Amino acid sequence: MNSRERILAAFDRKPVDRIPTDIWATPEAWGKLEQHFGSREKACAQLHIDFIDSITAKYIGPPPPPLPEGVTADYWGIQRKLTKHSGGTYEEECFHPLAFAESIDDLDKYAWPSTDWFDYSHLKEEALRIRETNAVKCGYMAPFFFHNLTRSLEQSLIDPMEDPEFAHEIIRRISDFLYHHHRCMFEACEGLIDLSEVTDDLGSQHGPLISPDLYNEFYAPHHQRFINLCHEFGIRVFHHDDGSCRAFLPKLIEMGIQVLNPIQWTCPGMELLDLKANFGDKICFHGGVENQRILPFGTTDEVRAEVRNCIDCLGSDGTGYVLAPCHNIQGNTPLENIIALYDEAWNYGKMA
Repeated sequence: MNSRERILAAFDRKPVDRIPTDIWATPEAWGKLEQHFGSREKACAQLHIDFIDSITAKYIGPPPPPLPEGVTADYWGIQRKLTKHSGGTYEEECFHPLAFAESIDDLDKYAWPSTDWFDYSHLKEEALRIRETNAVKCGYMAPFFFHNLTRSLEQSLIDPMEDPEFAHEIIRRISDFLYHHHRCMFEACEGLIDLSEVTDDLGSQHGPLISPDLYNEFYAPHHQRFINLCHEFGIRVFHHDDGSCRAFLPKLIEMGIQVLNPIQWTCPGMELLDLKANFGDKICFHGGVENQRILPFGTTDEVRAEVRNCIDCLGSDGTGYVLAPCHNIQGNTPLENIIALYDEAWNYGKMA
């Protein structure tokens, strides 16, 4: 099997020749791999990483306004500043364009993104090139997350309680753009996309960020629209959800998600064996390898033991699992631990 065949078989819970692998990493972690192996491509090849490749439309819309040095803005008007952390840097949000909106009139004054701001013409050619060897991912639809980003996390959590009508309207407008933008991308690719993200970080380290009832009223209808859109084009639905998201899983699976990431098993309700037993006949799992303690601070033996445990639990039936770190490998992770992760997966994950 090549990487694409292996990944898609696992997603569809069909037999594989070995447990497939994927990688998410910060630029600093990628830098270590590139320096050691010579390039990102050589690192993936030598570590037998199956790797899911992504495509997206090119932005050709209005340029951002002049900004202070070190600050960038995207087409939503969300501004980010490069901020140093232990082991690397992250672009942290420093301006939320709808933070001070108080009425529908304020929403009308905002420059909402438009599909006219994007060039979709190149997507088919890129998808054809990638799918010769790798699975093709296109899209990221996350109404709760973009509500957080445009309003600020605190204000977005207050909105549904303070003014439900306003909250519904801002979430609808965010979702309408995401829906039409992704329909344009899917149509441009003519059935060549393997998976798309219908996603949101609904969980925290200790439990849900919002109640299931609030999710069902404000966000689930839009997730359902996005899932239906993916299925209309024969695209598998990849759902990324950090932290303790167990309370939402029955609803998400009922709506039609097919792959769950990142499986942060240290959080309440995310125990590996329980997830496999309860949902393994319905969805594929992606991720699992603990990267808050074991990957950055453990020994290579501990990393290898973690890989074996993830395969034994989430890949216990020989499929339905793509092994990867449970979120980005951080810059403070030793190179030898990254190598141990994929070397153990290559050797231990082979089917008899």
